Amino acid sequence: MSQSARLVHDVFESEARLRTAGLLGGVVLAGTIASLSLSHGFGTRTLYADAPSTPEIVAERPKKRRGSTKEDNRDAISSQHVQVKKSWENPGVYAWGSNTGRVAAPDLDDTSIKNPRRIEFFDGQLLRDLKLDRMFAAAIAENGDLYQWGIAYSAEAREPQRTLKGKDLVSVTLSNDRILALSKTGTVYSLPVSKEDQLAGPKASESSWLPFWPSASPISYRTVDTKLQWNEKITAIASGSEHALFLTSAGRVFSSAASSSAFPSRGQLGVPGLTWTSRPTGAFDQPHELTTLRGFNVQAVAAGGLHSLVLDSEGRVFAFGDNTVGQLGQDPNPEIPFVDAPSLLPLGRLYAGTGQVPTVTSIAAGGLNSFFTIEATRVAQPGEDAASSPTLGRISADTWACGQGILGQLGTGRWTHVQGLPAKIKALSGLFEYDEKAKKVIPIRLSSLSVGATHAAAVMANVTHVGAHAGSSENDTNWGADVLWWGGNEYYQLGTGKRNNCAQPVYIGPLDGGEAGEKREAHRFHLTPRKTVKLGLEGEGRRVSVEQRVECGRFVSAVYSGT
Repeated sequence: MSQSARLVHDVFESEARLRTAGLLGGVVLAGTIASLSLSHGFGTRTLYADAPSTPEIVAERPKKRRGSTKEDNRDAISSQHVQVKKSWENPGVYAWGSNTGRVAAPDLDDTSIKNPRRIEFFDGQLLRDLKLDRMFAAAIAENGDLYQWGIAYSAEAREPQRTLKGKDLVSVTLSNDRILALSKTGTVYSLPVSKEDQLAGPKASESSWLPFWPSASPISYRTVDTKLQWNEKITAIASGSEHALFLTSAGRVFSSAASSSAFPSRGQLGVPGLTWTSRPTGAFDQPHELTTLRGFNVQAVAAGGLHSLVLDSEGRVFAFGDNTVGQLGQDPNPEIPFVDAPSLLPLGRLYAGTGQVPTVTSIAAGGLNSFFTIEATRVAQPGEDAASSPTLGRISADTWACGQGILGQLGTGRWTHVQGLPAKIKALSGLFEYDEKAKKVIPIRLSSLSVGATHAAAVMANVTHVGAHAGSSENDTNWGADVLWWGGNEYYQLGTGKRNNCAQPVYIGPLDGGEAGEKREAHRFHLTPRKTVKLGLEGEGRRVSVEQRVECGRFVSAVYSGT
């Protein structure tokens, strides 16, 4: 077997998607030079194999161990199958990174958690949402109740405690010192982080089970009063250190102050001229509509520490707020350190002269960084013969970043202090794989992007398989989505077990790969996609739809089972 042919054979053996003989249409290399494009490592490789001396080369089937069951065989040949099974048998929360605020490990006094570790309180539980700060954290349980923990909440608490109940909450976000939670009905609740402030502050009047007999809430909170139209409600929230953004079902955007300690002063509210002294009478955190965005049908909002991003249905991105390191996608100007009105980003210039038409599909922000995912479609150029251009219509899924990169948080491989013009993250761009169901090569997009204060994680939308069952082949194994991490790692928040920063996206080991000091599995962590299954050992628990999710916070990371 030639060296290049052996490389193709080894790839067949190593890739989770090529475990069965039927994958890739039963690829056989024979007679002439053959080529195959695979998503392997960080990018797409085109592998060429010289004509072999034997008639054909076929990837071998994994050998079953004598006396083992079908499930034992699947476990033996695939680490990823084991990961998927464990995520269903015992759902919960893994956390790692800074523990100075007892967030990653509420029961420990260690200052850092080097490797993913379960928070025992959440064993067997599903969460609607989870957000992490270095000193406090908040989670929404499956029933919609809010739980808090961390030293900033209570120095005495050694496990998460329920604080706001009965509101049917669906998502949560954090500022410097307040928690904002969105209910299923569209109501936004704002409450202080500190347990002491919750108990000492004014209590809202709530209805009780007795008619006409209201009672005071056990903790202090208030609702964010947004002036909405008939049948309009808030559908998404995002927050930075001092501000919050609210997206409505009508595609409108509102912003407000979100911290009790400081009023937003870097233009992140998107309302020109709005300051503490010029604010209208009323509550300091009253929402203000971004009237300059009326008519744009906004689909998504994202907030960094002191800046904001908005994405509309046409793929246009607007940015405003602090721009000291280029996080607004434009070179910083010392004389104009921030932009206080939504500014349209000319992202089309990133593809000038390429023959591709870009459309922004998602936005993300955190700390001093902004990220954009773009689908670029190859179109015919003037005078180009469409019949002789097989790449016409081909879509490339790319990821771009701007802002600060001195800790590697851009993910571009460069340690850049300031990045105004968005730079492509090559490790997450231009990737393709073969879809066995569609029988064609497809682009690998990003499923989600979570951005913390100095680090980030990308969940890839690669082909997954969670359909292995008792009646399928003994070599039919489950596998999930790839997850890559990059950026600052001063508190071990990347999950690599080491402390060095990473300027390029990297894989980490399986979450149950072993405690510190033990030899970890060589295989990488895979995230389990959504599936309706029975939880517990041998599937003896309740039937529920569940998926794993990634969350990057301020120097802390987590993976949790979401409902």
